[in-house]
Amino acid sequence: MSASKSLEAVARDRVGKGAARAVRRQGQIPAVIYGGNQAPQAIAIELIRTRTLIYAGGFKTTLFDIKVGGKNVRAIPRDYQLDPVSGVPLHVDFLRVVAGQTVTVDVPVHFLNEEAAPGIKQNGGTLNVAQHTLSLDVAPDQIPEAIEVDLTGREIGDAIHVSDIKIPVGTYTGEPTDAVANILPPTVLGAEVEAEEAAIAEAQSAEAAEEKAEAEAEENEGESDEKSEGSDKA
Repeated sequence: MSASKSLEAVARDRVGKGAARAVRRQGQIPAVIYGGNQAPQAIAIELIRTRTLIYAGGFKTTLFDIKVGGKNVRAIPRDYQLDPVSGVPLHVDFLRVVAGQTVTVDVPVHFLNEEAAPGIKQNGGTLNVAQHTLSLDVAPDQIPEAIEVDLTGREIGDAIHVSDIKIPVGTYTGEPTDAVANILPPTVLGAEVEAEEAAIAEAQSAEAAEEKAEAEAEENEGESDEKSEGSDKA
C-alpha cells in the first residue's frame, strides 16, 4: 500500500479567475478540498512540488495529509488541469476523506516476468494490453501502488481476464470477464510491416532511377546543343 504524503497549503479567501491568476503569479496553484459533508475549502499549494508529484505518476491514487490553517485534512486528488501548451498544473481538486469511506481509483497494471513467457520469449509473440489500469473501490488508506500480472508460462493465444488476477485489496468495479491482455502471434503484423517496407523501398528505387534518367537525358541534350552550335560556327 502506498503511504500518505504531506502537503503544505494556505487558505484562500478569494475565488474566481482573477484570484486564481494572482495565486499562480506567486508560484502557487489554486486548489479546492470538497466532500465529507463539509463546505468546500479553497486553498493554494506550491507549484514546483505539485508538478513533481503529478509527473512522478500515481498522483490520483495517493492519499495526502494537507496542512492548512493549523489543521490537517486528509484528502485524495480527484482531478487536475494542466496548461495545454506548457503542461504546467493549473488547478487541483481534492476529495476530503472521512472514516469508513471508500473511493474509486484507477490503479496501474504492471506485467511481470515477460522473459518467462514462452509465447513472448521463445516464439516471438507480442503482449497486447487491453487495460493499463483497473478501477477499484477501496479504502483510501489501502490503495495499492499497482496490480501485478504474472506472465510466467503464458503462450501465444493466451488471454488474461480480471478473474485470472489477484486483486490485492478492494473491489473491482467492472466484470470478472473483462479482458486485461492477450498474447498475439508475431506473423500477421510482421508480414504486413515487411510488405509495406518493401513497397516503399521499391517505389523509392524507381523514383531515384527515373530522376537519374531525366538528369542524363538533360545532360546529353545539352551536349548535343553545344556540338550543333560549334558546327554552325564552323
